[in-house]
Amino acid sequence: MLHNCGAGFGSLALNELLMRTASADQSGVAAPNPLLGHPGHFPARAKRVIFLFMHGGPSHVDTFDYKPELERLDGKPLPIEKPRIQFAQTGNLLRSPWKFRQYGQCGAWASDLFPHVGQCADDITFIKSIHGSNEAHGGALLKMNTGSDTFVRPSMGAWISYGLGTENESLPSFVTINPTLGHGGVRNFGSAFLPPIHQATRIATSRADGKTKAQIQNLTHAQSKRDVQQLQLGLLKDLNRLQQGSEPTAVVDSELNARIDSFELAFRMQTEAPEIFDLSGETEATQKLYGIDEEPTSNFGTQCLLARRLSESGVRFVQVSHAYWDQHSDLKKEHSRLAKEVDKPIAGLLRDLKQQGLLEDTLLMWGAEFGRTPTAQGKNGRDHNPHAFTYWMAGGGVKAGFSYGESDDFGFYAARDKVHVHDLHATILHLLGLDHERLTFHYGGRDFRLTDVEGHVVDQIFA
Repeated sequence: MLHNCGAGFGSLALNELLMRTASADQSGVAAPNPLLGHPGHFPARAKRVIFLFMHGGPSHVDTFDYKPELERLDGKPLPIEKPRIQFAQTGNLLRSPWKFRQYGQCGAWASDLFPHVGQCADDITFIKSIHGSNEAHGGALLKMNTGSDTFVRPSMGAWISYGLGTENESLPSFVTINPTLGHGGVRNFGSAFLPPIHQATRIATSRADGKTKAQIQNLTHAQSKRDVQQLQLGLLKDLNRLQQGSEPTAVVDSELNARIDSFELAFRMQTEAPEIFDLSGETEATQKLYGIDEEPTSNFGTQCLLARRLSESGVRFVQVSHAYWDQHSDLKKEHSRLAKEVDKPIAGLLRDLKQQGLLEDTLLMWGAEFGRTPTAQGKNGRDHNPHAFTYWMAGGGVKAGFSYGESDDFGFYAARDKVHVHDLHATILHLLGLDHERLTFHYGGRDFRLTDVEGHVVDQIFA
């Protein structure tokens, strides 16, 4: 209907903004913006999060979790029992095809897949004992992003938006850049039963003429003029009021007012988002830092730089996705290609945040839905492994040059100082000043939270 009558999101919001003095309370006081920032439960170590999500599951034993036993016992049977449930059958142990080196004063190990990130090791906390419960991509993605691999639940970014709001009312609190539309799709960045204003704004990037461009689809209406929009939207405003008078309050709040909120946000974004997306003002040195000036790093480098610009402009949670790290075969070829696309941009983002003075209160984290087996699938691949994998964090109140937790000698199971996905979520919320047990929403007769009924804060990684 909105499209047929020539009104875009922004135009609807324009009318709403012009008519704020006629809001429902008849007092002349503007209705509060549902995304306005508000304090957490206690002082925060981080104000915002950038989550670099490697969809598909990079192999932890080929990236940051060095296992000398894989070299020593290459081709031999795994001397411990395999999990009762496996995604597929695997064979004997498979050594990493990449050399590992120690970096920085902390001596952290990183393979030759990530030399640029390795050089930043003194700014990073590595968590090498992450574990989940689902061997399939769909369930594991949902678990990592929503805390549940079974039910429709709000995503982590939506919970953070609900708990803290945005630092900039002209921008959304939660943005996702090039998210996967498979393996759970929008559920991975949706708001479920939380108010819809907290779901992610999806940003798509495209390549043309050797450059990567970012956009928010349908942000503006190309044909409608301002005066026509106002006439059309005056009618829509009247219809909205009639609807509000005829529906129960709960229905109005959850449906109609949610749409109005999103329209208002879209209008405000028209003034600020285009400037953020325009990277031409960035220095040549900055663009080189992210690898924007060269293939194959240009695409992901642009996304990482955009993430920094969104974060510094007040977006609370930015997720940047990269795919597809699912090498059941051709591990060496495909992991090499994928790592080359992201290694320099990721290190560039970390260094840039530090140079800009943003790393101190920005939590940068890297990870995936699971790791991969130390045993071979076929001749040269690795299968899914949710029983042990690695995440790393930088800035935002975590220790620098630190490693926490261990997997076993082969990297199959989390073995020491285990960190479940629920623990990871509880820790992230804590760094943002949110108590995971108090951040709740009443729905369907019970209080829900991101960590469900589990989760422990891993305060050992705090600076």
